[in-house]
Amino acid sequence: MDDKVALLDQLRIDRTASPPRRGPGSRRGWLTGISGGVALGAAAGVWVFASTPGGIPVHTVLAKALATGVGGGTSTGGSLLDASGYVVALREATVSGKAIYKVNEVLVQEGQAVKQGQVIARLDDTNVRASLEQSKAQVKQLEAALAAAKLAAADARPIFQRNQTQLAEGLISPQTFDVSKSSYDAAQSSVLIAAGNLAVAKASVDINQRYEDDTIIKAPFDGVVTVKNAQPGQIVSPQFSGGGGIAKIVDMDSLEVNVDVSENFITRVHSKQAATIMLNAYPDWQIPAEVIEVIPTADRAKATVKVRIGFKQKDSRIVPEMGARVAFLNDAPLSRAAGSSLAPGVLVPPEAVQANGDTGTVFVINGDLIERRTVRLGTRNANGQTILAGLKPGASVVIGDLSQLSDKSRVRIVQ
Repeated sequence: MDDKVALLDQLRIDRTASPPRRGPGSRRGWLTGISGGVALGAAAGVWVFASTPGGIPVHTVLAKALATGVGGGTSTGGSLLDASGYVVALREATVSGKAIYKVNEVLVQEGQAVKQGQVIARLDDTNVRASLEQSKAQVKQLEAALAAAKLAAADARPIFQRNQTQLAEGLISPQTFDVSKSSYDAAQSSVLIAAGNLAVAKASVDINQRYEDDTIIKAPFDGVVTVKNAQPGQIVSPQFSGGGGIAKIVDMDSLEVNVDVSENFITRVHSKQAATIMLNAYPDWQIPAEVIEVIPTADRAKATVKVRIGFKQKDSRIVPEMGARVAFLNDAPLSRAAGSSLAPGVLVPPEAVQANGDTGTVFVINGDLIERRTVRLGTRNANGQTILAGLKPGASVVIGDLSQLSDKSRVRIVQ
């Protein structure tokens, strides 16, 4: 019985002792304990996730080597530099009249191909034609005056010769001879004056004929009409039409691309260098090209140098003022020993690279860990991102969201 009472006494709560006080310090300690527990739990969760046998699930792809043609030669696969620019025409002309004219008719439309010398417009020639007819009439009048002067000179010649003989024989006085000589000289001068007046009139006819010809507008070369600015009845002139003229003709065989290259990278570009042009309108179309010339002057404001690039193939889809991107290719000599040469650099999907200007970051698989690696970037197009240095062919790189990865993270490859 005594044992049961003693046992019950041990289980009884002593309510005589005062409960512990809960001051501000106690609450702060409680909250600190909770926060520390949460942080410790999160860190433990990350450690468990990263140290699990599977690791972070990632997708990978193999870096592909850039191959050139068989038999060695030069590489055209690795891009050294990319630049943006526009398609321009080396030869184009805005056709207009030489003076103020009213348009009578326009014989072409936009998009129409024209040949050199083809009539594309006719201007009002009313006043010019009247001046031409007037000058022609003056020519006829002066031709008649010249004929009369020549006739008078011919009539004066025998009289002068007879008086010259009679003077020698002493039959006439010197005074009489001087009078006849003056008449003869005047007749000869009249012929010269009439001939000069006739030449001036004929020159006036030539001038007015040119004015008449200027009212017929012809194509200066073979090309395509890209802009039609005038309509019948409109007054046009080079001074007052804003340079628009009647029509704009472009020689499509003279198209090229002009780009501005930063001064810092202009050493990577030289004349005759192989290049690839990609039009903004056709991003998947790579057009073979070649550097025509590096213009030997710089733009002080933009710190760039202008480069001209020519197309190696013509196509009707290429039109002036199109936006274009040019990849300047590496043409360093390669070994001729192998059957097919490998260009410097590799090709990877764009989502495998964190780009930052001319450099970028990739994550390379190394066992069950990943290695963060800095690479030098080349061109980027529909085929992928070219890496010029920092990555070898066959390397396994991570693709997808790279922002959650870090160097030496444990990963698990997902097929």
